[in-house]
Amino acid sequence: MSRIGNTPVAVPSGVTVTPGPSSVEVKGPKGALTFPLFTEISVSVENDVVTVARSGSGSVKQAAAFHGLVRAHIQNMVLGVTEGYTKSLEIHGTGWNAKPKGQGIEMQIGFCHLVECHPPEGVSVELISPTEIKISGIDKQQVGQFAANIRAVRPPEPYNGKGIRYQDEHVRRKAGKALA
Repeated sequence: MSRIGNTPVAVPSGVTVTPGPSSVEVKGPKGALTFPLFTEISVSVENDVVTVARSGSGSVKQAAAFHGLVRAHIQNMVLGVTEGYTKSLEIHGTGWNAKPKGQGIEMQIGFCHLVECHPPEGVSVELISPTEIKISGIDKQQVGQFAANIRAVRPPEPYNGKGIRYQDEHVRRKAGKALA
């Protein structure tokens, strides 16, 4: 039995969850999200509570794997349309910074060229300072993926600690060469 899959999802006021035969749609004050359903899983809504159950079709192993997955995605969608998700990045390095360019950002991070990053639809980028980037949106996967794409441009290196890192990320430092 899936403990995560069996836990019901509470739907706050102002949010509507509409299960269909092939997808679940969640609408709220910040927007709307959809998630495709698997044939092994059924979703029902009663008294502002969403329950996810396994249907009889398909293999038992597949249904067990999808049970908790679908419930977690529905929970993430409900939180996304009510509160939204944010990720914060920091740029560490002498002279390294970012500036807004259109909907995206343009970063000067030690390369001979400027690096431009344009967010996908539904994700917004805000510069708090030239070295702090705030990414926000309603889809948890898109916000996290865009933040990871920006971080992958120049990940933090262990010797000087220079690079782009998450705000709460700890970079393990290594000792440099020791002189004899």
